[in-house]
Amino acid sequence: MKLATYISDLLYRYECVIVPNFGGFVTNEVSAKVNHFTHTFYAPSKQLTFNTHLQNNDGLLANYIANAKGISFSNAVEFINSEVKNWKLQLQNEEIELENIGALSLNKEGKLIFEPSTSVNYLTSSFGLNSYVSPAVSRIAYKEKVKQLETIAPVLHTEENKRKTPAFIKYAATAAILFALGTVGWNEYQKVEYNNLVAESQLQQQKVEKSIQEATFVISNPLPAITLNVAKETYNYHIIAGAFRESENAEKKLQELKDKGFNARILGVNKWNLTQVAFESLNDENEAINKLRAIHNTESKDAWLLVQEF
Repeated sequence: MKLATYISDLLYRYECVIVPNFGGFVTNEVSAKVNHFTHTFYAPSKQLTFNTHLQNNDGLLANYIANAKGISFSNAVEFINSEVKNWKLQLQNEEIELENIGALSLNKEGKLIFEPSTSVNYLTSSFGLNSYVSPAVSRIAYKEKVKQLETIAPVLHTEENKRKTPAFIKYAATAAILFALGTVGWNEYQKVEYNNLVAESQLQQQKVEKSIQEATFVISNPLPAITLNVAKETYNYHIIAGAFRESENAEKKLQELKDKGFNARILGVNKWNLTQVAFESLNDENEAINKLRAIHNTESKDAWLLVQEF
């Protein structure tokens, strides 16, 4: 099986897959979008990019290959190095096409250029959602139909309607004047009642404030002061469960591990802007190694140990 196949498998589960001594393939989730010119709708997806500065072996790719092929970790590293060597030789003469990932080539300055493939969507939540084209909506045609409907039943002013209109207006004007006078009187009454209530409330408030100011509070038996000396405990060894581009995914992973009984925690954002989640953090190296082995046997072969020096 080619190295590109293993990389493609990991891109479904991880935001960053590093190929040692070559570069890293990084995914970034993008929202659904629409092309207003072609009237095409696209589902949410993972945007794939390539970073030549990510070359250090984080163990993710080698560990996955070792488990998939049933070989040792060192043999998996040799397999990766051999593939990378062949890629670099091939790039000197032609473009490399990595299946389901994209194309790699060298420009005139000798820098790597990556063109991602659009045939695969690595966002698992969008599985089965394909792009589709919708016919354009012709709003002008509908406006013309509305205008035609408006002219079907026009309102005509006849002599009879003209004669009836003044009498109707006279009665309506008289009723409006009476209603307005009644409304003004009722509003003035409401204003007077409201002002009386406000004045009474202010007087009660002043009495309460005066009583509080004149009161004296004495505590005859105060509690003694307590001084706590808490030693800050640092953790140098972290068993990493995963690193996530979106903080929401990191929170979900944290809750999942806590539900399983792990003392999980979020370590923060690393230099690749990925939020790291740990199964557990410890301050003893031997205990951390034993925990990692146990997690490999029971939970995840992809877990690895992060050592921090303070």
